[in-house]
Amino acid sequence: MTIAQMGQEQRAGAQGGESFPPLPTGVYDIIYADPPWDYKGQLQHAGPGSGDTGGAVRHYPTVTLDDLKQLGVPGIAADDSLLFMWATNPHLDQAIDLGKAWGFAWATVAFVWDKKRVNPGFYTLSQCELCLVFKRGAIPQPRGARNVRQLVSAPRGPHSAKPEEVRNRIERMFPHQRKIELFARQEAAGWESWGLGFDGA
Repeated sequence: MTIAQMGQEQRAGAQGGESFPPLPTGVYDIIYADPPWDYKGQLQHAGPGSGDTGGAVRHYPTVTLDDLKQLGVPGIAADDSLLFMWATNPHLDQAIDLGKAWGFAWATVAFVWDKKRVNPGFYTLSQCELCLVFKRGAIPQPRGARNVRQLVSAPRGPHSAKPEEVRNRIERMFPHQRKIELFARQEAAGWESWGLGFDGA
């Protein structure tokens, strides 16, 4: 199922997990997710008279928190596993709620992405995005690199695309574990991919 088909089902009123492609049947030690957070149709504005400059809904179907919670992520997580989850700043509380709903305990901020350019904001100019990490059971073993840095400075690319450097750093931290990327944009060597046209088979 493509992301467009998924969006059509959601807009047609599909409930909960029924609107998603099936998740894989495997079990993973590392889960990396970039949820399509719901902004209730809100668009970005550069200032008075500027018109809208786009928003998530212009680029892909967004998903409500309640529907995200219905995904069967607990069923694909190993007893000892980590969830790395991107959270836009307005959705930070929802991201922590979602990680817990998926059966993980809140741990810390894994990465801070400096996009090297700013977006307008209601309070301060927005420049950074957070990748959180949650834990289920113990940290998966064996560990890889223990000196991976939190700050990632990389130019912003296409709307919502995340820097490949973050995935690379996770690989250095956990080179031997089975890994899956949820809401993936493309396939990556060494990872299972789900979303954006990947059917989860």
